[in-house]
Amino acid sequence: MGAIGRFLKNIMTNRAMLLMVLPGAIWFLFFSYLPMFGTIIAFKEYRFSRDGFLASIFNSEWVGFDNFKFLFSTNDAYIITRNTVLYNFVFIILGLVLSVALAIILSEIVNKRLAKVYQTGMFLPYFLSWVIVGYFVFSFLSFDKGMMNQILGWFGAEPVQWYSEAKYWPVILTLVSLWKGIGYSSVVYLAAIMGIDKSLYEAAMIDGANKWQQIKAITIPMLKPLMTILTLLAIGKIFYADFGLFYQVPRDSGTLYSVTNVIDTYVYRGLKTTGEIGMTTAAGLYQSVVGFILVMTSNYIVRKYDKDNALF
Repeated sequence: MGAIGRFLKNIMTNRAMLLMVLPGAIWFLFFSYLPMFGTIIAFKEYRFSRDGFLASIFNSEWVGFDNFKFLFSTNDAYIITRNTVLYNFVFIILGLVLSVALAIILSEIVNKRLAKVYQTGMFLPYFLSWVIVGYFVFSFLSFDKGMMNQILGWFGAEPVQWYSEAKYWPVILTLVSLWKGIGYSSVVYLAAIMGIDKSLYEAAMIDGANKWQQIKAITIPMLKPLMTILTLLAIGKIFYADFGLFYQVPRDSGTLYSVTNVIDTYVYRGLKTTGEIGMTTAAGLYQSVVGFILVMTSNYIVRKYDKDNALF
């Protein structure tokens, strides 16, 4: 049997599984792989042509790495890179710790109906638009009628111009990001905890282990592979920032750019001002390449010390 015959035989043997993954494969083909051909715009001075999009790409002037030079030759290059990396680093670390802790707490609630209520309440913010979240935050931080300034007034303190004081926003953005995303992340870990063999806990109880000892010796080690994989995937996006968080929540306040301006918001403002699609594509390609390198490097390090927990 030739290679083609073996290939067809494997398809027929696994046809049920292949049909299950077909919708996801088609989605990735159209929205992840085919758009990769558009990265050529990063090396061209894109100009729209009446002959269509493809004609515009091929007819645009080739400028090499000029778009990358424009992106990183400004004084803001260091600021946006620093903000993007540091914020994501904090989000990854705190998100991991708090998500696992929250999942463990939910799994230990005896009343499962009450646990479902808590889980739903913490999961709900994930589905809210950043525009809505931005208005929620504004209702707290508004100078005239915000709840925070009213509370400060009760204690005799002066009101704060929250949208003009940059020093508060690293903490505010971190809290808002965790509030919105931690519920969703905890559900993933909670599902993994529910799949742990209960006999392990029963054996530990017979040996006299308390709850903390059970968590330390059973729950966390069993979650370690999932924690490693999700952290590796998050590291791959460390050069990507949540646009809604950094644009909608601070309400695009210019006085806060030193702590809220990230690569995504910088590119958006540049595109809105200059209309340079090539520069935008260059930024996206830069983020993708760096993310790929980080994932490969992190996976290599994990594989070197614990091959079973690596992505591949």
